[in-house]
Amino acid sequence: MTMTMLINGHEASSLPVGDRGLHYADGLFETIALRHGQPLLWQRHLQRLSTDCQRLGMPVPNHLLLREELDRIAGNEARAVAKIIVTRGIADSDYRPSPQSPVTRIVQRLPWPMYPPDVRRGVAVCWCKTRLAHQGQLAGIKQLNRVEQVLARAEWLDEYAEGLMRDSDGWVIEGTKTNLFVVCADGTLVTPDLSQSGVAGVMRAQILDSMASLGLNCRVQPVSVGLIDSAQELFLTNSLIGLWPIKQLEARPYVVGQISQKIQAALQAAGCVA
Repeated sequence: MTMTMLINGHEASSLPVGDRGLHYADGLFETIALRHGQPLLWQRHLQRLSTDCQRLGMPVPNHLLLREELDRIAGNEARAVAKIIVTRGIADSDYRPSPQSPVTRIVQRLPWPMYPPDVRRGVAVCWCKTRLAHQGQLAGIKQLNRVEQVLARAEWLDEYAEGLMRDSDGWVIEGTKTNLFVVCADGTLVTPDLSQSGVAGVMRAQILDSMASLGLNCRVQPVSVGLIDSAQELFLTNSLIGLWPIKQLEARPYVVGQISQKIQAALQAAGCVA
C-alpha cells in the first residue's frame, strides 16, 4: 500500500497527546493541489509557510526536507491534495513555548474533494451568521485554529457551495475556505483587506500579481455589503478550486462575466490549477 502520511519523516498516523497543535492549535498548515504528484504553486506555499512561521516565532522547516517528504507521499494520481501541518511540537505544562522544542512536521496526501458539478459556470453561495474576530497579530496567517470556519460551515447543508463571512464590524472578509474578489461597475477589481482577520491565500496572491499582465486593476480595501450588492461579478479563489465565479448569492443572481472568465483562463494556461 502506498504511504499517505509522514510525521517528522516517518510513516505514522497519530501524534503524541502532548503536541501543542492538539493542546493550543499552535501551528500552521498548507493545502496544496497535486497534479500527477507535482505540487502546484509550490514556491508560494513555501514562502507563506516560512513567513507565517516567522510571524509566530516558530522555527521554519527545511524546504528541501519538506519537498523530499512531500515527494515520498505524493503518488501519481491525476488530482490529489497534499496537506502540510507544522506545529510547535511537544507541549510543556504552560502556554509559554520552549525555544528548544523542535517543530512537528506532518505531510499527508488526501483524495481530491467532491466539488459541485459545472463550477466553471458559477456556484451559489450564502451569507454566514458567524462573524470573524479581529486579531491583527494573526490576520492573514493560515493557522490551525479554524473554529470560526467550522461554526460557519455548519450553517448550511449542500444547497450552497460556500458561505461568505463578515468580521465583527460587518466588513466582508472571505469565504469559509476561499478568498473573495469583487468586479466593480467600472471593471476594477477589489479584494478585501485582511489586516485584521482572514487568510491570505496563495491563489489570491497569484491573481494579484497577475493583474498587470492581464490589463486589469485591483485594489485591496475594506469591502462592504453594499459593494457586494452593486458588484458586476463576484468570484472565489483558493489553491484547490482555482477560481469559482459566483452565479447567485442567496436570492441575488450574478452574471458569470468576462473578467472572471479571463482570469480563470489565465490561471489554467499558467498551470496554476489541477
